[in-house]
Amino acid sequence: MAAPRLPADAAAYLAEHHVMTLATQGAAGPWAAAVFYAWDGASLIFLSSAKSRHAGDLAADPRCAATIQEDYSDWPRIKGIQLEGRVARLGGADEAEARRQYGEKFPIARPLAKLPPAIVEAFARVNWYRLTPSRMYFIDNSKGFGHRDEIGLGG
Repeated sequence: MAAPRLPADAAAYLAEHHVMTLATQGAAGPWAAAVFYAWDGASLIFLSSAKSRHAGDLAADPRCAATIQEDYSDWPRIKGIQLEGRVARLGGADEAEARRQYGEKFPIARPLAKLPPAIVEAFARVNWYRLTPSRMYFIDNSKGFGHRDEIGLGG
């Protein structure tokens, strides 16, 4: 699938921010978790423990929703991303590429980074995931209360 052509403001927002709130649904009900992400031009790469509730939910049902936003106190300044899509656990060459892309955004995750042993151990226990959006919106209240533009994903 070709990478979507994002509006410049949405692309900049994804590049400048670091954390998405991932919403899943599982046997215990709905759940949300904050995870660091890297945007690869078509999807969001993240890592998580296989033992986490959201990873368990995604193993059973890969559909999810996510938001990326700041904690604003002035509603006209609110901007953010809302999306829905599917998550796939990565392995092999896809995982290696995800690690590389994630390391570009977060240098601490690079293979040659000098990490404390506890971080090295934690990275050895995580799984790598790709969230591929099926719908995406860019919210920008500076254009009016509740203003949001759907981003065409070409799919």
